[in-house]
Amino acid sequence: MRAVSFAFEPRGKRPPRATSLRLRFWSVRHAGFLQRVYDAIQRLVIAASPLLRRVGYQRLEAPFAFAERHIKGALFDCRMCGDCVLSSTGMSCPMNCPKALRNGPCGGVRADGGCEVYPGMPCVWVKAYEGSRLMTGAAIEAVQPPLDHRLKGSSAWLRLARRAAGEPA
Repeated sequence: MRAVSFAFEPRGKRPPRATSLRLRFWSVRHAGFLQRVYDAIQRLVIAASPLLRRVGYQRLEAPFAFAERHIKGALFDCRMCGDCVLSSTGMSCPMNCPKALRNGPCGGVRADGGCEVYPGMPCVWVKAYEGSRLMTGAAIEAVQPPLDHRLKGSSAWLRLARRAAGEPA
């Protein structure tokens, strides 16, 4: 198999079906509500951080990642990058961008808002902007740090608890 640039989808990968995008777009349309839910989960995880620390982060990683993969996977088509920025991107996961752009759209967004790589799919960043308009204090303009690929598959929620406990994530 020929090597491909990391940022682009692998050769032969099919674009997402329209039916698989419905829940992702529902999440963007309800970004304000989901922001409140997300904030509540964040407060709960931070409040539970002393208990989570006692139980042991290594012991909790697998169940937390499992729950996160299924909950966020269903709602946001989460790619489990390990460094979630949904609350900054209008509840539209930037990792769904075929080019994996985390700080805004590429220069190839079509006039109808479609993706350059998959014309039938709306640009993830167009959706992020729409969702951010429904959120209070959405930080869509904040520059996101580069993705640490070592975190892929790990729980962003558990990492939040570690930070709240003053430990390195």
